[in-house]
Amino acid sequence: MLARHHQEPEANFPGSGGELARHLLDRFELHDVKVEPTDTGDHYDPIDRAVRLTPDKLDGRSLTSITVAAHEVGHALQHAAGDRFFTWRHRLAVAAQWGQRIGSVLLLSSPVLVLLLKLPAPALLTVIAGFLMMGLGVLVQLVTLPVELDASFNKALPLLEAGYLTDQQMPAARRILRAAAWTYVAG
Repeated sequence: MLARHHQEPEANFPGSGGELARHLLDRFELHDVKVEPTDTGDHYDPIDRAVRLTPDKLDGRSLTSITVAAHEVGHALQHAAGDRFFTWRHRLAVAAQWGQRIGSVLLLSSPVLVLLLKLPAPALLTVIAGFLMMGLGVLVQLVTLPVELDASFNKALPLLEAGYLTDQQMPAARRILRAAAWTYVAG
């Protein structure tokens, strides 16, 4: 959870997090990327091409709102550039969803195999295969960290340093960006 003391509106922000996201997307000619509200956490959806922000970030004029909006736009920039890690993460995430389903079926079927075949070896192999399939999520997390760090520190931070934040706001913005990058890994 991001620090509450960065939730207060800032006087030098002429717009909300949602307005900054739209401005940055337009600046980089990503007019087809939407900015939408969500209740499921701030994120960029590469399938629907949408930056989604919770209401407090979408409508907020706080340091957290502005910084998180810039971070999510960073993901849209990664997508538009065809960033290799971003693409891998998306493909792995889809594979991991299927892996979870297949792994669950394999794990649930192993007792049935023991009863039908009266041999433990096929069931053991099924259990091992099930755990490996479900373990794809770990691989997704390993690829996620560089994607998140890039969105925060190679995309959002330079944008924010280019006149959107004051020098006094930058240390807190770096902490918020670090938290935004590590949130996915912690989750």
